[in-house]
Amino acid sequence: MSLRTILPVLRPAVRCLGSCRGFSSKILVVAPQDSPELNPSVYNVVTAAKQMGDDITVLVVGDSCDSAVQESSTISDITSVISAQHAILKGTIAENMTNVIVDIQQKNQYSHILTAADNSGKSFLPRVGAKLDVQPMTDVIGIISEDSFVRPTYAGNAIATVQTEDDIKLMTVRPTSFAKAETSDTSVSVETHAIDDSMDAGFSQWLSDEVSSSDRPELTSAPIVISGGRGMQDGSNFGMLEELADLVGGAVGASRAAVDAGMVPNDMQVGQTGKVVAPDLYVAVGISGAIQHLAGMKDSKTIVAINKDEEAPIFQVADYGLVADLFDAVPELKEKIATSNE
Repeated sequence: MSLRTILPVLRPAVRCLGSCRGFSSKILVVAPQDSPELNPSVYNVVTAAKQMGDDITVLVVGDSCDSAVQESSTISDITSVISAQHAILKGTIAENMTNVIVDIQQKNQYSHILTAADNSGKSFLPRVGAKLDVQPMTDVIGIISEDSFVRPTYAGNAIATVQTEDDIKLMTVRPTSFAKAETSDTSVSVETHAIDDSMDAGFSQWLSDEVSSSDRPELTSAPIVISGGRGMQDGSNFGMLEELADLVGGAVGASRAAVDAGMVPNDMQVGQTGKVVAPDLYVAVGISGAIQHLAGMKDSKTIVAINKDEEAPIFQVADYGLVADLFDAVPELKEKIATSNE
């Protein structure tokens, strides 16, 4: 029997042996902060990190985020926290964040650097990869070993298993694919990383944010999401979805078609080029189910579709489907829920 024949048989055993002994990875979880409170996705990224080793450091990067630093120090099973705060990191400017992360990496030599696959992570991690001459892996949804990972491709229509030989593993992690890490009654040690004005890349400057406020849960963390598509016909009709969401404590999303038609703002878009959600319940109203949209919501625990077109692709992924006119079905659903809540 040749070595080429034996290797495929031995690889699973070697991986199993590695997992039984525990990996010797030294992992950095980057937590960009554009608000005082810790970004909830950090808990999910820590869970992914735990599958590769137990030496985990959380790097909180931002400006005036002491409360986030304190909260991160109570995450279970992490080793330490690094606080990197400075005015040049306000607004999590990608170029400045890159300089700080590379400086910390050169001092501490981590084997893995992880962050959430959100707008911030997708912005700075490729820059870190360029500076370290390492190929990042994006949107990781599964950990096989310390060097092998699972990620979606072709808008989620195929799942790829990738292996990297880089000494430093850089990756963005899809938060919805991992459970949230637990918290502990005790706190780990916090180290302050010194930052000065020389780390300012000077390419861009944060001026201000315009943040929309809402009493509803954040779209990416809501347990229930109700989304509307092109079938809503007009932006004013999203009011019925908002009323329904308020009855069940959910958030309101939209398909790209609804956003492109100007019915609702961009921050409501769910899909490959929007936000990825995986709530306990996802209700798709008037959404046909294009590949781009499915990539952002098909990991939901339960999917309900309401569409008058019985051939709509959304029914192929839905757990429950209702072939009906949404303008009849949604008001009736609202009425029944309101009655049951009384």
